[in-house]
Amino acid sequence: MILLLKNLLFTLIMPGTVAVYVPLLIARSRIPASGLLLAVGLALLCLGGAIYAWCVWDFAAYGRGTPAPIAAPKKLIIRGLYRYTRNPMYVAVLTVILGWAVLFRAMALVVYALIVGACFHLFVILYEEPHLKKEFGREYHNYRARVRRWLPDLRRKGNC
Repeated sequence: MILLLKNLLFTLIMPGTVAVYVPLLIARSRIPASGLLLAVGLALLCLGGAIYAWCVWDFAAYGRGTPAPIAAPKKLIIRGLYRYTRNPMYVAVLTVILGWAVLFRAMALVVYALIVGACFHLFVILYEEPHLKKEFGREYHNYRARVRRWLPDLRRKGNC
């Protein structure tokens, strides 16, 4: 129960702020799209939310931790969506932001997504990858050799 609460609290604070609160603040004066753009925007929001939820589930159920660095999983997560990309949670957050961008037809949200994506990239390269290398050693090295950082290699079957 405590692990569930930690994951919920982290989600409301970090991804909630980056992927929901700030985009809605940016788009506060815009009217949502209708028709096809509404459907595409909602689909991206749902897809990003589902990806994020799946990743949090794997962090909690398999890794016995949270996405927060202070309560990180105790095992290297290489199952679920992590078989295809090393960072599906970040991809999920960006998908949600792009869903808002489509829903509100807001170029400012596309720019915001690019800035957030650049910050994610720098965080992954400068902190996460060195930390995981130190924490999990050979296992992480082998995982990095098999799975791409951001987008899955659709030409390879069964990445892990």
